Amino acid sequence: METRIAISALLDQIQVGLLEDGRLAEFYIQRSDQQRAVGNIYKGKVENVLPGMDAAFIDIGGGKNGFLHVSALPVPPEKQDLPIERLLRKGQSIVVQVEKEQVGSKGPKLTAKITLPGRFVVLLPNENHLGVSRQINEPGERERLRELGQAMKPADMGLIIRTVAEGCDAELLEEDLAFLLNEWKQLEERASRMPAPALLYQDSLVYRVLRDLVTDNVTEIIVDRQDLYDTVVEGLGSLSKQPSVKVTLYEGKIPLFSHLGLAKQLEMAQKKRVWLDCGGYLVIDETEALVSIDVNTGKYVGTGDLNETFLKTNLQAAEEIAWQLRLRNIGGIIIIDFIDMDDYEARQQVLARLEEALARDKTKTHVLGFTRLGFVEMTRKKTKRILSEVLQSPCPHCDGTGKVQSAETLAAGIVREIHSAALEPEVEAILVKSNPEIAGYLIGPSGTNLAVLQAAIGKKIYVRGIESLARTEYEVISGTAEHIANLTQIV
Repeated sequence: METRIAISALLDQIQVGLLEDGRLAEFYIQRSDQQRAVGNIYKGKVENVLPGMDAAFIDIGGGKNGFLHVSALPVPPEKQDLPIERLLRKGQSIVVQVEKEQVGSKGPKLTAKITLPGRFVVLLPNENHLGVSRQINEPGERERLRELGQAMKPADMGLIIRTVAEGCDAELLEEDLAFLLNEWKQLEERASRMPAPALLYQDSLVYRVLRDLVTDNVTEIIVDRQDLYDTVVEGLGSLSKQPSVKVTLYEGKIPLFSHLGLAKQLEMAQKKRVWLDCGGYLVIDETEALVSIDVNTGKYVGTGDLNETFLKTNLQAAEEIAWQLRLRNIGGIIIIDFIDMDDYEARQQVLARLEEALARDKTKTHVLGFTRLGFVEMTRKKTKRILSEVLQSPCPHCDGTGKVQSAETLAAGIVREIHSAALEPEVEAILVKSNPEIAGYLIGPSGTNLAVLQAAIGKKIYVRGIESLARTEYEVISGTAEHIANLTQIV
């Protein structure tokens, strides 16, 4: 599989795409006015301690206060059973890290168990723990890395050996750890002199991409600006192990994401309907509680047995679902409604294909299997905002429901307002200005609706359709017959 990374600067934002065989697999964006918060470390101030929730709200500066649960406090064993009001007090300063972004009305989720990620290891300054990535499966290699980690782990600090450390020697790991220890020292110095709330540490998107996404499988990094090129080359040079990856400066006239076909793929990833190669399709619905995915045969009718048609559609759907979850960064509870299959073996094939496809996803997933109602239930860890929240905003007309009121409903609201205006004794005529579609419904075929309305209120009514007005925009003007007649000449 050919893996490349595209980094593009556009207006006030930097976009990053991870391509696998030319297809967009992961997408990241950083805007100058909306920096990513996950991983940031702050010196915060305790605003409220809530014993009933075993939690506290922490002011980290700007936006909503962060939520800190007692389980996210690094406390010694002798204090682990103490209630949170014995561990924190209002006004106290505390160093915290953002675990989850602010979503909607919920503030960011915080932890005081700080993690500083490097290229090969992760430093846990407040915990005494040693771990090796679960994705390193070979027992001998796991034991070798554990021994190296134990020998280099600082006293009273924790260390996690990352997946990319597989096959690395002690020197590389020690260089990476030394860099992180120096970072922690500088962070502590900033925390000692800066008043809360204050930002102490922030990853740049480009450096995070170089650290976390550049593996031995990545063959090329493509950038579209000279300063980005210099930043990438410098960043690669600062890594403990120099990856053998080609850095290319794209100088074409077409924007980089359009040139690579990523802009179109991003557009498709924002749609509810996703077509499969066989002609079937998925419908992906995102709600606050969960995400539902419906599988349909669509245009695919197969060539023989109906059960074989269902199985082929479901197998393709399983692969595409895994891809879409990763690209859209969908997390939480996910319910999948595959096409009904009575055969137990066929169901197991679909589950196996889904889990195989999910294995490429670095974010933790858990497939619970088919429920008694025939749905597949699974979970995917929430790590950052989903793609739709990053690239879209709620519709000002439908308030995010995806639907708007019908012409009949909108016209009925205008009619009610006409009736209210007509009750005023000095009103002799009424002018309605609205979108042409709504105006047409108010007038009716051959003016029948307007005639009935005029007869009902006993007043002259003028209706004018104005192209520049949105469907929901209208104006009801009432007054004397002469005044309204003059206005109709202006419209």
